[in-house]
Amino acid sequence: MKRSVAFEVETVNNERSKILIVDDEATNVRLLERTLEKEYEIHTAVNGFQAMERVKEQLPDLVLLDVMMPGISGFDVSRALKAEAAFAAIPIIFLTAMNSFEGELEGLSAGGIDYVAKPVNLELLKLRVHNHLQLKRQSDLLREQRDLLSRQKNELETALARIKRLEGTISICMHCKSIRKEDASWEMLEKYISDNSDAFFSHGICPDCLAAHYPECC
Repeated sequence: MKRSVAFEVETVNNERSKILIVDDEATNVRLLERTLEKEYEIHTAVNGFQAMERVKEQLPDLVLLDVMMPGISGFDVSRALKAEAAFAAIPIIFLTAMNSFEGELEGLSAGGIDYVAKPVNLELLKLRVHNHLQLKRQSDLLREQRDLLSRQKNELETALARIKRLEGTISICMHCKSIRKEDASWEMLEKYISDNSDAFFSHGICPDCLAAHYPECC
């Protein structure tokens, strides 16, 4: 007895994953759309040129891509997308009637992550789509963590550079408390530290100055 596949679709920020379906046969597009539209946000294209425009507009999480289409083949669409850094990480599943070793080899060489022969088993396709989207989410998370670590490293290096600028002997005027800079000019201590570090100054008054300048408050 045939069993249906059921699974929960994870979302990020309450947004469903986007899938772009590309096929020049309207019947195929509608069949795939009906199969996946309950779980995902579906976008469609009927040829390779339109597919590349849709990718730029929608930035889908996954592309289901027919191979044999008029104008430009699915293999060439994949190569074009993989050549651009903004789209290279988008997983592409080829759906094609080219059920041969050579066709599958070319599809994977063109950047496809999977190769499914027509007629498509829709239950298996749903599982493949789900699994590839899971892998993409994990990959995106790792990339975000790596980028965060890189930003933190740069911020730390910048902070250390500021600290180094404050290291060593600092010449301070014994009367006005100004600091001599590297170009031999002088500026106030507070401004110098503010310009060369992340220090933040708040102002108060000590007891001696309070008594000297505001005796009525004592």
